[in-house]
Amino acid sequence: MPQAPQKKPLVFASFAEDEEQLDHIYYLAESIREFGGKAKNAPIWLYLADYNNLDLEQTRERFKSLNVEVFSSSAPDEALKFYFAGKVFASGLCEKRAENEYDYLVWMDDDTIVLQEPTEFLLDPNISFAYRPVMHNRSGTLYGKPPNPFWARIYEVLDIKSESLFEMTTPADQQKVNAYFNAGLLVVRPQKGILQKWSEDFEKLYTDSTLVRMCQEDITNKIFIHQTALVGAALNTLSRSEMIELDEEYNYPLFFEQMFGANREFGSIEGIKTLRYDIYFRDPDPEWDKKIKGPEKQVEWLKERLGK
Repeated sequence: MPQAPQKKPLVFASFAEDEEQLDHIYYLAESIREFGGKAKNAPIWLYLADYNNLDLEQTRERFKSLNVEVFSSSAPDEALKFYFAGKVFASGLCEKRAENEYDYLVWMDDDTIVLQEPTEFLLDPNISFAYRPVMHNRSGTLYGKPPNPFWARIYEVLDIKSESLFEMTTPADQQKVNAYFNAGLLVVRPQKGILQKWSEDFEKLYTDSTLVRMCQEDITNKIFIHQTALVGAALNTLSRSEMIELDEEYNYPLFFEQMFGANREFGSIEGIKTLRYDIYFRDPDPEWDKKIKGPEKQVEWLKERLGK
């Protein structure tokens, strides 16, 4: 009986639904090729929303020199009433494509930069999901406390059992919350189907009349409901022993305190392997490059691209 072909180690992937995100992903791809170490030549996939008039062939040509494959993705119209819905459905398509070919899929938001070889993305064989906690507690539930009505309904609709919850600490405000994963950096074993389950669970939430009402009443709920669905997808698919929290070298939120407030500063990229910059470079501090601490090569690289 012929043996199944051996899988490749990992594939990087991201999603864009507008021109700004395309610019960001170009920088992301450049950073992988420049600083990715042994992963610098790994495949990179870009999923492009088919609902925002982005040209698929032009995008393929633009990213050709970086050896980025570009695919089209879609999302249900009803889902698109909620923030970040396109990303959720694109991730499921991506995972399905990867499941027979790659050991791990690294799904990253567009505002990510790789600064050093991300060695921890090649996980132990017993691990199927690596994550970072949400940046700060805008919408999570404190560990050991009763959930608010929004989260109580999330737990009910997705059938998340209290015994599957565990504690994590938000990096920006140091709050201990129930398991709540940052959707901007996910390392998954595609065969487990976590991201496909994410799409399914998200649909359960955005079609629930109680949650729709809660999202209409509170914009924070509407912004983060896509991310709450990831909690159910992970906790109902995997055991705790199959998950690992990446350390703060990953998904580091550059200048987060300046954008959203924090009880600490995020101005040093010493030792950082991947960073996130969110909306910072839409209106950066004119002296930001003098205030950031870190290797000169990486700082200059960031300045040349993001400091335009």
